[in-house]
Amino acid sequence: MNTKTTDLTTGNPRTVLWRFCLPLFGSIIFQQLYNIADSLIAGKCIGENALAAVGNSYEITLIFIAFATGCNMACSVITSQLFGAKKYSMMKTAVYTAMISVAVLCGLLMIFGMVSSDWLLNLMNTPAEIYGDSKLYMDIYIWGLPFLFFYNLATGIFSAMGDSKTPFVFLAISSTANIVVNMFFVAVLDMGVAGVAWATFLCQGVSCVLAVVTIFRRLRLITTEIEEGNGGTGNARTSEATVKLFDLSLFRKFVSIAVPSILQQSSISIGNIIIQSAINDCGVAVTAGYAAGIKLQNLVITAFTTLGNGISNFAAQNIGAGKLERVRAGHKAGIQMVWTICVPVVLLYTFGARLLVSFFIDTPTLLALNSGAHFLYICAPFYFLISVKLATDGILRGAGMMKEFVIATTLDLILRVVLVKILVVPFGYLGIWAAWPIGWVLGTSLSLIYYRKKFITT
Repeated sequence: MNTKTTDLTTGNPRTVLWRFCLPLFGSIIFQQLYNIADSLIAGKCIGENALAAVGNSYEITLIFIAFATGCNMACSVITSQLFGAKKYSMMKTAVYTAMISVAVLCGLLMIFGMVSSDWLLNLMNTPAEIYGDSKLYMDIYIWGLPFLFFYNLATGIFSAMGDSKTPFVFLAISSTANIVVNMFFVAVLDMGVAGVAWATFLCQGVSCVLAVVTIFRRLRLITTEIEEGNGGTGNARTSEATVKLFDLSLFRKFVSIAVPSILQQSSISIGNIIIQSAINDCGVAVTAGYAAGIKLQNLVITAFTTLGNGISNFAAQNIGAGKLERVRAGHKAGIQMVWTICVPVVLLYTFGARLLVSFFIDTPTLLALNSGAHFLYICAPFYFLISVKLATDGILRGAGMMKEFVIATTLDLILRVVLVKILVVPFGYLGIWAAWPIGWVLGTSLSLIYYRKKFITT
């Protein structure tokens, strides 16, 4: 195949996985620059209320991100398994089927977003002083949903074929551009929160178009030859296999992976909205502190999740090739990778929390600064634990074990939401923050139990 793909089923598992995931480390940096630019610029260039508004809206955008992530996972797992099994014709059909399905889903979600944003903001008890900016940010964000969905789908396909470098290049360009455009719209044109939203819209749009065009070009380079025998005479000729644009059986498989993932991710988003409601009841200052703290935490969690996706692609290709021993080796190497990130991050967040939170807010109030710093003090030491869960979840997704993946993650969330409601009364916002590590203990334990049952004890 004359194309930038990598077979993850050969070579030393640890070396192959590290080499495949190395560009993902770079992608993590730029992805987080993309994610924190909105909050950082809003807090510094506009004010504490703007930071709270963007952070408040972010919890709603996670609902749409949940759908995009679910589709990404489904397409990536199926494509990886077919690529590992060298069924290239069926792999192409799977990609086209996923794209058609995502286009329909995205259209429905845009309609839902347009008619329900007010209801969702009210559900979170959004304070009156940030309601208008939250609504404005949401309205613009919804129009950019096609870019969100197809960019995520494209990056999943790249990774499924063993190419982690191309998504890195696109992400580096779009993230850098997002910061520049953000500053221009907000600091120069004084567009406020609308400028933050439009910058994300434009930069994500450009990266999406480039990624999708590259995917179609890449697929054309992959040959799907079949042999046509000639009555057992030994004479045979090859021809290009027929590639369908839509296949019902592949669609069903796509749905069987995507729907559980979407439900799981959506339940997390709904749970976060409930949690955000409790945080909003603590006042705008705590909401702003949380917005800064959760952005810093999401930087780390997204890093673990991204590496987990790389582990998932590695696992899926090797499962497709029937090489389960390589999956076990990949799990060990994956934990080594995520712990490599944990050590410096935990130290930084533990000893530099107040300084980091202050970067997001211009002249922060003491309550905003303290609430954001306390969030990091409580959660950071447990990053070693949640990183193991996310690496293990990568294996579960690669194996198509979506029921087990959903159970482990959803029970973590349910416990966290219940604890927030219980602990906020006697302990205030500190009780809310404590719910995170307690939930992580349960989720990690379940993920490891499911992994060992499938790959160790059988």
